Amino acid sequence: MSSAKTNAMRILDKEHIAYVVHEYDPEDGQVHGTAVAEKIGKPAPIVHKTLVTRGKNGLHIFVIPVAEELDLKKAARAAQEKKLDMLPVKELLAHTGYIRGGCSPVGMKKLYPTFIDHRAEVLEQMVVSAGKIGMQMELAPDELAAVVRAQFAEVCV
Repeated sequence: MSSAKTNAMRILDKEHIAYVVHEYDPEDGQVHGTAVAEKIGKPAPIVHKTLVTRGKNGLHIFVIPVAEELDLKKAARAAQEKKLDMLPVKELLAHTGYIRGGCSPVGMKKLYPTFIDHRAEVLEQMVVSAGKIGMQMELAPDELAAVVRAQFAEVCV
């Protein structure tokens, strides 16, 4: 497996934010959140996925536990939008620089408004994509929030 640093890791290094990298083998095609949690040996509630939505005012990023579902109405309220839609997968790379399964909240092409599910606020550590399929990074929720200027909000079903 590759141990090369991703853009997300370089940003955390530059900001002096401590993190632990977890690598897993994506060859079986099982790269959805709960499979990744199992592969890296972490409980699903601390492993988070990054979802990208679009509203009238632009893109919004949501970081939620892998076994949960984003509530678009709650998400729209948090983002102060009337309505949000999921960004089509085919547009993900162009807007974020990441592909599906390797989308990190850290190091996107732009710093989009970001919201982390409120339950992460009480965790000591959380896990998010390191910006590449097969790599995750574990860090403190408050440090993730600081580096991406995120707010904690209730956004899941």
